[in-house]
Amino acid sequence: MFVLSHAWRSVIRNKGRNVLIIIVVAVIAASATIGLSIRQAADAARSSGLSHTSVTAQISLDRSKLFNAMRSSGNNTGTPDFKSLRASIAGKELTLADYEKYGKASSTLTGAYYTQTAAVAKTTNFQPVSSTDTSSSSSSSSSSDSSSSSSPQGEARNSTSTGRMQEGEMGGGMRDNGDFKLIGFSSDTAVKNAPNGTFTMSAGKVFGYAAADTGKVIVSKSLADFDNLSVGSTISVANASDSSTTYPLTVVGIYQNGDASLSGSGPSFSTAADPANAIYTSVATMNALGLSSSNGSTNSGTTGDTQLSYSYVFANKAGYETFVKQAKQAGLSSDYTVSSADVEAYDSSLIPLNNLSTFALTLLLIVLGVGALVLVVLNVFNIRERKYEVGVLTAIGVNKITVAAQFVVELFIVTLIGLTIGTGIGAATSVPISNQLLANQVAAQTSERSSQEQQFGRGFQQRDPGQSGATGSNGGTASGGGTAPSITGNRSTGRRGSLFSGANSPLTRTTSYIATVNSTVNLTVLGELILIAIGLAALSSLVAVIFVMRYEPLQILADRS
Repeated sequence: MFVLSHAWRSVIRNKGRNVLIIIVVAVIAASATIGLSIRQAADAARSSGLSHTSVTAQISLDRSKLFNAMRSSGNNTGTPDFKSLRASIAGKELTLADYEKYGKASSTLTGAYYTQTAAVAKTTNFQPVSSTDTSSSSSSSSSSDSSSSSSPQGEARNSTSTGRMQEGEMGGGMRDNGDFKLIGFSSDTAVKNAPNGTFTMSAGKVFGYAAADTGKVIVSKSLADFDNLSVGSTISVANASDSSTTYPLTVVGIYQNGDASLSGSGPSFSTAADPANAIYTSVATMNALGLSSSNGSTNSGTTGDTQLSYSYVFANKAGYETFVKQAKQAGLSSDYTVSSADVEAYDSSLIPLNNLSTFALTLLLIVLGVGALVLVVLNVFNIRERKYEVGVLTAIGVNKITVAAQFVVELFIVTLIGLTIGTGIGAATSVPISNQLLANQVAAQTSERSSQEQQFGRGFQQRDPGQSGATGSNGGTASGGGTAPSITGNRSTGRRGSLFSGANSPLTRTTSYIATVNSTVNLTVLGELILIAIGLAALSSLVAVIFVMRYEPLQILADRS
C-alpha cells in the first residue's frame, strides 16, 4: 500500500514529465493499434477469405515439368529433340473416367461439371459471323493431316474451365479448325460457367441433358441475326475434317453474351474463336453425334480434336486443399498439378493488402524501437533528478527494492493512461487510415500493371470494370469470425461476371484488388497492445531498478550537503 500511494502522489506531483511520457506512449499505442489491426485484417483475409465461398479446381498436365525432365535426360546438344518432347506428353491427358475417379476419392467434393468442345464447319445454308467469305474449314482438311503427322494424339490440349491457355495455344501450337465451336455441357452448373462468360436468354430456353434433348442447341443472338434464325430453326454443321459429314441441329434458344465487348474475329483469330460463333449444346448431343472425347483429350478419325474441360467444386478453400492431398493419395501422378483459378485470383487480389501489412509491420517495429529508446531516456533523467529522494527514502529505512518498486508502479500507471488514450485514438482512426493507405497501395499496383501493359502493347488484357459486362460488387466480405477484422473488395474480373465463376481467358481477366479493410480493434489486438505496453514499461522500469540498486544513501546525502 505504501508503494501504490507514494507512486500515485508522485504521478500527480510530476505532471509535466508524466504528460510527456503519456504522449509518447499514446503515439506508440495508436501506431501499434493501426499496424496490428491491418495485420489482423490481412491474416483474416488470407486464412478465411474463401472459407464461405465455393471454389473450383482443375487437374492439368504439367508439361513444363515433363519437358524439363526430358531435356535433362537427353544429350543436351542444344537442338531440341521434338520427337522425344512430343512423346513425353503423348497419351498423358486424363480421361473422363480418370477425372471421375479422383472426384470419388475426395471427401470434400460438393459437385463437378465438365464441357466437351469440338470444332465444326459451316455448310451452304449456315454460315459463321464473319466479315469475309473465307472458310477456315476449307483448309482444315489439308492442314489436319500435316498437323497430325507432326503432333501425336496425346498432344491435344485439355483446357481447364478457368480458360487458362496451355502451352502452344497462342502462337500457332493450337489447331483451331472449323468455323464454329460446338460446346457440350454436362449440367446447368457447367452452362453457368460457360467458357465465354455469363449470358442471358433473349428467346427460347436452354436445352436439357436427357436423351430426349439430343440435337438441341442454343446460338448467340449475333449468329441468329446473321443467319436469320429463330427458335425452332434447323441448322446443319459439317465435320471440321470431313465436309461430307454433316450434323442436323435444332435451335431451341438464342442467348445474349453478358459482355457486350466479346469478340474475337480478326486477323489473329479464326471465326471459331469468335464467341459469337459458339454453339452450346449438351454432352448427350456430343455423344450422339460422335464428337465426344473418347480418351479424354481427342477423338481420332474424322471427328477432329475434342477438348475436355473438367472442374471440381468445393464448399471452401479448405475443401480444395484437402482434395489436393486426397487426389495424390488416390494415385494422381506427380506429372499433374491441381490448381484453382479462384484461389489464385483471390491471392492476387490480396497483393496490395499484403504489401500494406508488411509496411505496417516495418512501421510498427520502428515506432516501438524509437519509442522504447525515448522512454528509457526519459526514465534515466527522471531517476537522476530524483536521486536525492531515493537517498532520503533509503536513509530512513525504506528498502531499496521497495523504492525501486515505487518507480516501477509509477511508470506502469503512466503507461496505462497513455495506452488507453492511444488505443482509443487508434481504434477511431484505424479504419480510415488503413483504407487510405490501402487505396494508395492499390493505385500503385494498378498503375504498375497499366504501365507494364502499355510498355508491352497489351492494353487489351485489362478491361475497365465499369464497362458493360463487368458486374463485380463491393459487397464481398471475408472475416476470421467473431470480432475478427473483415475485408471487402471489388471482385469483377473483366470478361467474367464473377471472380468465382468458371473460365475466363487470361488475356481478358483482370485482377480486382481488395479495396477496403474493416480493421476494427478486437480482443487479439488488445491483447497484443497490452503485451507491448508491459514490455515497454518493463524495459524502462529496468533502468530505474538498476539505478536505484546502485545508489548509496549516505553518499547521496553527503553529495547533497
